[in-house]
Amino acid sequence: MEANEILIDAYTRIQELVHRSADGLSSEQLSYRPEEGSNSIAWLIWHLTRIQDGHLAAATGNEEAWVTEGWAGKFGMDADTAINGQGDGPAEVAALNADSAVLLGYHDAVVDRTRAYLAGVDGPELDRIIARSYDPPVPVGVRLVSVISDNAQHVGQARYLSGMIERVG
Repeated sequence: MEANEILIDAYTRIQELVHRSADGLSSEQLSYRPEEGSNSIAWLIWHLTRIQDGHLAAATGNEEAWVTEGWAGKFGMDADTAINGQGDGPAEVAALNADSAVLLGYHDAVVDRTRAYLAGVDGPELDRIIARSYDPPVPVGVRLVSVISDNAQHVGQARYLSGMIERVG
């Protein structure tokens, strides 16, 4: 198995868990937060997708789907690539409302872009440095694994919440 096939498999598994977390839930259920300081399924999926979109764009040199495909407008937000959930507090989390079609549509669009890029990735591309402001500098491969790690944590949180919703109703 090639490295790019392993990466494609990892991103596809996250996508499957995103769908299992949000499919069939109402906007109200997607926005549910067990307490004021916690995240909702909608916010978690939106945020993990924003992170993937942003980091993929940085690796490829392309613009984010958030802007080029109009997803910001579909979420009723500004097409500002700095809006990705990092540093959001309870008010910002509570303000994010999305139905599952928009949430999953955006995620699927970003995963499609990710898979298309990864299909042609080889060893030299994974070794290419994309962030020199870190010590050591960050190559593409490390950044892609970092996104997988972040996404896996957030989708696990979303699955936990969806399980709560299924049990409680």
